[in-house]
Amino acid sequence: MSTILEYFPEEFEPRQIQMDILRAVEEQLKSGYKTIVLSAPTGVGKSLIAATLARYYKKSFVITASKQLQDQYSRDLKFFNPVKGKSNFACLKLMEHQGIPRMETKKAIQKGLTCEKGLCEETVKIKGKEVKEFCKFKPRIGELEPNSKNPYCFYYEQKYRALVSDHSIWNYAAYFQLMRFGKKAYADYINKPIAIFDEAHKIEDQIIQFIGVDIYNIHISECKVDIKSYSLDDTKLVSRLIDDLAKSYSGQIKELQESKKFQQNPDYMHLARLESRYEKMANSHAELEENKDNFVINKPYFDEKGNFRSLSIKPLDISKYVKAFFDIDVQVFMSATIDKASFCENAGLDPSNVAFVDTPKSPFSPDRRRIHFLNVRKLSYSSSWDDERAVISKIDEILSQHENERGLVLTSSEKRCVDIRNNLSEKNRNRIRICHSRNENGMTQDEIIQEHSMDEDGVLLSSSLWEGVDLKDDLSRFQIIAKAPYPNLSEKRTKLKMQKFPLWYKSQTLVKLLQGFGRSIRNEDDWAATYVLDEVANDLLYQCKPMIPKAYYDVLGFPSYPQSS
Repeated sequence: MSTILEYFPEEFEPRQIQMDILRAVEEQLKSGYKTIVLSAPTGVGKSLIAATLARYYKKSFVITASKQLQDQYSRDLKFFNPVKGKSNFACLKLMEHQGIPRMETKKAIQKGLTCEKGLCEETVKIKGKEVKEFCKFKPRIGELEPNSKNPYCFYYEQKYRALVSDHSIWNYAAYFQLMRFGKKAYADYINKPIAIFDEAHKIEDQIIQFIGVDIYNIHISECKVDIKSYSLDDTKLVSRLIDDLAKSYSGQIKELQESKKFQQNPDYMHLARLESRYEKMANSHAELEENKDNFVINKPYFDEKGNFRSLSIKPLDISKYVKAFFDIDVQVFMSATIDKASFCENAGLDPSNVAFVDTPKSPFSPDRRRIHFLNVRKLSYSSSWDDERAVISKIDEILSQHENERGLVLTSSEKRCVDIRNNLSEKNRNRIRICHSRNENGMTQDEIIQEHSMDEDGVLLSSSLWEGVDLKDDLSRFQIIAKAPYPNLSEKRTKLKMQKFPLWYKSQTLVKLLQGFGRSIRNEDDWAATYVLDEVANDLLYQCKPMIPKAYYDVLGFPSYPQSS
């Protein structure tokens, strides 16, 4: 009888740590477990673990949270067919409409003529009757010809080729879309024996993004809605607001399509944008009506002049969606920062039916990733300025110690970022680049990091770079954890989540903190010093010992101790 290890990709040589993990997973599968939580640190090579399991089961889905990881999988493991979102592909319909040759896809993408802005189907009138007309470039699944002279939609071509293949790799949003709306249409193609969920600690955030809805001022303006006529803390009235927005977008779509201007020179990009907003509002309204008690309406945000800016509506309990979206026979959830108890509690899984494989040590030497707990002060939402100033003074001191190196400072809020920068010595203040996913100067996170790489002593300061960024080698030789990243207690959902799921609040903070520890050490030859200034972070780690993956024991100074069941 063959073992899982025999299916390790031939072009790679398995390392001892990979062999140990695969044997441990195989032991759990043979014991009858169909759901496995795998804690495996950075550097283990989780993509090869996933590839081996995929090959063992002959057919598979692999799901990741980032495009970067998708690229890594498909680049290193050619048998995986990636499925990327519509924004990555030029729309042939829009290109044809604007007279751009089919070969100039790069030019089309630069102009924003992507598939997310094109319409796969639209309602047209034929002999006075409204009928659905499908884009001529959209193929039918199963009818893709290798050397067809007819151009296929780039997005659907890659999606359909992935579906008909044995192994495919998806991002969470695309996979959720498939499992929620495509089960019937693609029934013959989604019955895979195993699904492997990489970056599994991000699953809740991914579900919230997919199911929840954010209403912005632009939606209110476009739909000419009087926001003052709705009580934004009343679920029924917020549901009516979403429904009114959906109806408005539906009316705008009909009005646009029936206009002479559109019929003479159709603006497909504008139509697609209206369609997208209509679908989001309509789907969110249906979900909210069906599960009113499970949605939390956070406090609306108004600017300093009292103008409405945004309103966030999010699901509280994600277990229903876990059951629906992860409906695959064998499921493996992988992450460097995951523990079984809190994951099962949050996902609504019975712990007795879930196996846990915890990699005992990191492949990176502890001497290269040392953590220095300085315990300067205990910081909180209501910290005194004296405490804040003491932490900032220590940051200044550390920056001076590393005056010729690049580094990273992580804290808990954008306000703290500004306070830190403004109260550093002039020399160190000039080294700082505040970096968030969205920045006031319009620059992207990647653009700021690129600028950072050009400075010999640049320091990134952020409340959002706790994960998802690789500051390898000389991009960062030191990192400072200024404040433990507890979720914002001013958010209504956070308080309710804490009450319903006791492990969640500490788990969210712990995962973020552990992810932060790894931003600057990305390979076996890499190294960086980590300084933790907030004494609360040290307290958290000791309180949450059973939830910490074993691979962190060596740098945290913990002896071995039993994991929670």
